[in-house]
Amino acid sequence: MPATRPVPRPHLAALLQAMPKAELHVHIEGTLEPELIFTLARRNGIALPYPDIDSLRRAYAFQDLQSFLDLYYAGAGVLQREEDFYDMAMAYFRRAARDNVVHAEIFFDPQTHTARGIAFGTVMAGLLRARRDARQALGVGSELIMCFLRHLPEEAAFGTLAQAMPYREHIIGVGLDSGEAGNPPEKFAAVFRRCRELGWHAVAHAGEEGPPAYIWSALHELGAERIDHGVRCVEDPGLVAYLAERRIPLTVCPLSNVMLKVHPGMAEHPLAALMKAGLCVTVNSDDPAYFGGYVTDNFLACFEALPELGVEHARQLALNSFEASFAAEADKKAWRRRLNQAFRAGGHGSAPAA
Repeated sequence: MPATRPVPRPHLAALLQAMPKAELHVHIEGTLEPELIFTLARRNGIALPYPDIDSLRRAYAFQDLQSFLDLYYAGAGVLQREEDFYDMAMAYFRRAARDNVVHAEIFFDPQTHTARGIAFGTVMAGLLRARRDARQALGVGSELIMCFLRHLPEEAAFGTLAQAMPYREHIIGVGLDSGEAGNPPEKFAAVFRRCRELGWHAVAHAGEEGPPAYIWSALHELGAERIDHGVRCVEDPGLVAYLAERRIPLTVCPLSNVMLKVHPGMAEHPLAALMKAGLCVTVNSDDPAYFGGYVTDNFLACFEALPELGVEHARQLALNSFEASFAAEADKKAWRRRLNQAFRAGGHGSAPAA
């Protein structure tokens, strides 16, 4: 990567917001803002254990991944009907459009909803309608990645896979999320093998709570094409070299990492080190309603705390997000042209060929 040219920080902040980008690690249930939680609770006659929005926000003081997940699953309980899933997804898409997200590959957790008696089709109907409207009205394209909850048995994942079959054409891939500790990727090797046979892409959360060994397992046992989080790869230099050599993307979520105590603060986040090592790193929001920011907020937090990051890093992170996506090459080429235009408009020349 070329040496970073000094850029006034306010100007860089504007560039980070204006540049087109793809978001590859966002849980749609994690975009459910407290205001919408209360709206949906009223709509569906659900009593919440919090008297007001501020009380709910104060509960967002997480000690680890599990403490977050407990609140996350409770919040999802207000999602009852197609309209609820539509409203949640459209709220995310509107925010993504303001952040100049041109493409989002969105995780959804059907088991969180079917366990409550919500039909798989209800979830899909709301999400699919929002995807159509977001593309038409906002210019934000998207794909869906169905995640299996790793704290449940693989048998439950196979049940979810069966429910997904009528919607197969609307799902681009499968992922693995929920509590990582004690739930290694290889637990789901068989269901991932079946999903790959069906032609779906495979991604997996690994190396957030779990050790570098979980990243190796996700790659070799699940056939993961991208690693979600993956920041603990820095503990294994051989793994870092492997990821860099093969351009295996990491969908990193900096604000999430700090909120969940993966790193003590943003100044200690390894984003810059991972880029220096040549990894295909992307910046994403994870569960933005809970972790204090959407994708541009994550960029801003990183570039504020890590002064070694500059305009070339911003450009490379945007290019990485396009490269790491499962979009068609024609779309990636169009996005790179838009990125060139954004950088020229900001007085930074053209992005390098990619």
